[in-house]
Amino acid sequence: MAARVNGLSLAVQFFVVGGLVSLLAMLMVGAVVTTLIERAVTRNAGATTALYVDSVIAPLLPDMRNTQVLDDAARQALDETLGQGALGRRLAAMRLWSRDGTILYAEDESLIDRRFVLTPDIKSAFAGNMVANYDRFDILDKDMMEPSGPLLEIYNPILQPWSGNVVAVIEFYEYAHDFEATLQNARLRSWLAVAGVTVAFFLALYAVVVRGSRTIDRQARDLSRRVGELTTLLDQNRALHQRVQTATQRTTALNESYLRRLAADLHDGPTQFVALASMRLDSETVLGKHIPHDKRESEVSSIRASLEEALQEIRDICNGLVLPQIEMADLPELIGHAIAAYERRTGMQVEQRLDPVTPALPISERICIYRFLQEALNNGYRHCRGASQIVTMTCDKDKVVVTVSDEGPGFDPDGVAPGSLGLAGLRERVKSLGGSFDLDTSEKGTVLTVTLSLKEPAPS
Repeated sequence: MAARVNGLSLAVQFFVVGGLVSLLAMLMVGAVVTTLIERAVTRNAGATTALYVDSVIAPLLPDMRNTQVLDDAARQALDETLGQGALGRRLAAMRLWSRDGTILYAEDESLIDRRFVLTPDIKSAFAGNMVANYDRFDILDKDMMEPSGPLLEIYNPILQPWSGNVVAVIEFYEYAHDFEATLQNARLRSWLAVAGVTVAFFLALYAVVVRGSRTIDRQARDLSRRVGELTTLLDQNRALHQRVQTATQRTTALNESYLRRLAADLHDGPTQFVALASMRLDSETVLGKHIPHDKRESEVSSIRASLEEALQEIRDICNGLVLPQIEMADLPELIGHAIAAYERRTGMQVEQRLDPVTPALPISERICIYRFLQEALNNGYRHCRGASQIVTMTCDKDKVVVTVSDEGPGFDPDGVAPGSLGLAGLRERVKSLGGSFDLDTSEKGTVLTVTLSLKEPAPS
């Protein structure tokens, strides 16, 4: 249950819990206010009636300081007053009490001169207080009639004119039909006032809580979204860090392989020619004193040819290592440099399909594209010599795509030796720049594609 409540929004929780608390508070305050209003209304009505009864009954009584017994004339006057007129219609019953608890007058003559134990209300009246009670009396006492309808019970003290001492108490019961309607109206208005104030107070607080709840929910959603974005960025950073580590390790291994291949090319090519020329320089044909001149010239020419061949191989190796001046060249010019160098070296013709408008690229990406063209064109020449080759370059606002395709017989990518440097080096170089490298080969030809993003990397 607690989990379900905690799962609700702050506004809903306040509406449920605050509504219950407000309802209980309204009932408690309404009950207290209604009780106070009922007491006040009852006392005011009782005081008004007591003043009226006192003004009519008191003149009919004898001097209660000197006697505690009503004579026949006084009783007859009370009977006539209570039996007719406005007072007779308003009063249901009346008794006159002496201080010792003796009933001096009552409509029921059997109660006259009888002594009873004083009730708290009668004692309060003898203390000088007017007491008024509102209730629906079924039986006033065992010996009295059984009136129907609401009654207002009033105990009014009779004061001595000069000293102000209480000498008797009048107990009477007034029909309270009009009073009941007034009291019900007062109760209804008090309940409506309490309910209105409580509802207005609750709605005002609820509006504040709803506004705060919406702000908290919005901030929680924003925080969750930002946490999710940060989590995604962390995952991307971890993946990128892993890729960088992997690329660094592979690049180191590839550099070592390139160095070994360069050393092998130098050892197996130019070094052999230079060594051969060096051995022939020390031969008898060159150093002998009696060797014919034409034979010596022939040997020297052969040595010169070996050295020139070694020099040419060294130049070829250097041409593959040295980049052209690409700092100021745009992408079409760079592609043109790579194709021109390939065509000069091989005598082949390459078709170009280049976008006329290209964006500026960083130097690292231009080097990557140049090396990609070198390796892709050279691979095509080695594996499908004579097949036509096409270089395509397309650009849009997000990326640049460079493709080298040929119409050769294709090859099996799984059959490439693990130590092969060309494709592996290209793939790692492109991945290190955040690009993609794709290879598609079949019997109809081979297509190598490099895609590099033109978007600036987000700042870390």
